[in-house]
Amino acid sequence: MAKKRVFIICGEASGDLHAANLVKEWKLQDSNTEFKAWGGDRLLGEQVEVKKHIRELSFMGFVEVVKHLFTIYKNFRECKKFLTTYRPDALILVDFPGFNLRMARWAKEHGMKVIYYISPQLWAWKQGRIKQVKKYVDHMYCILPFEPAFYQKFNYTVKYFGHPLLDEVHRFRMENTPLDLGEKPVMALLPGSREQEIRRKLPIMLAAARSFPEYQVVVACSNQISEDLYNEFDLKDVRLIFGQTYGVLQAAKIAAVTSGTATLETALFQVPQVVCYRSNGLSYWIAKQVVKIQYISLVNLILNDRLVVELIQHECTQERIQAELEKIIGDENYRNSMISGYKRLTLELGNHGASRRIAQSMLETFEGIIK
Repeated sequence: MAKKRVFIICGEASGDLHAANLVKEWKLQDSNTEFKAWGGDRLLGEQVEVKKHIRELSFMGFVEVVKHLFTIYKNFRECKKFLTTYRPDALILVDFPGFNLRMARWAKEHGMKVIYYISPQLWAWKQGRIKQVKKYVDHMYCILPFEPAFYQKFNYTVKYFGHPLLDEVHRFRMENTPLDLGEKPVMALLPGSREQEIRRKLPIMLAAARSFPEYQVVVACSNQISEDLYNEFDLKDVRLIFGQTYGVLQAAKIAAVTSGTATLETALFQVPQVVCYRSNGLSYWIAKQVVKIQYISLVNLILNDRLVVELIQHECTQERIQAELEKIIGDENYRNSMISGYKRLTLELGNHGASRRIAQSMLETFEGIIK
């Protein structure tokens, strides 16, 4: 029997993680599917043939996207050319909406079946894109608990089975012991996985962390980034650990975290945190005009409450980060309240087994598509 063909497109580390777990669970239920992808190391680890690596794909911020328009258009052409030749039975698009929503339109117009995994954040901005989703996406799988109700307002039914990070974090904690990072308590710095994020935030984080000599400062570094970049900064008494973010979080007592999936991961490891966000000034101004949400961290968004402090743009300074870390360390009630909120967050995200349930449903959907 000829193998069924699935092509996956993800452009960021978090998407690569979720796509890899999806493939892993899919293969346990059906071994007769061939997977190829644009993705990263996690998909490679699941023996998926990665045609282009995510390090070549991800650009953050409006200005940064404009600067790299030629590269982005080149990627579109390359992807379309490959899909035209490969003709997968289904295309699975994972998050990465700037690229993937455009690919959804092209794929649908060329007779391909489109499954979207991890909804674009249409509830935050560009709600008008819901028309594109309804027209070009055959099936949408969400991972945030408030998203089904959002889509229902537009008469579009999506599927939700819980958040797959619950499984990833639980599995890691069960299978790994904390890293041995010495006797001092660990302060983790998570500056992000993109070069521009690291350049803007890591120096500020490091400056704030130096006020806490009683802590071992550890930077969770991305494997996608050269060590040379990190070495541009003052790293005296600082440890760099590459590709082991979960190991760092498992050992950490406190953390300064770049806004994104990492804020949710930090919460699931029960680590008190301050959230940091700083981008190109023009990109931030544009975002302020179009983004219509009260919070930027997934922790606060899911709880619809300001559980963790978000230091955004001009507020993201050495002094403000330092002050919030001091409060977390020195105020036991404040710290315990944050941990208690994390437990509420975990309940909101549903039960374990989301990746398995998503894979099972998606496989059933896939089988229906190719009949």
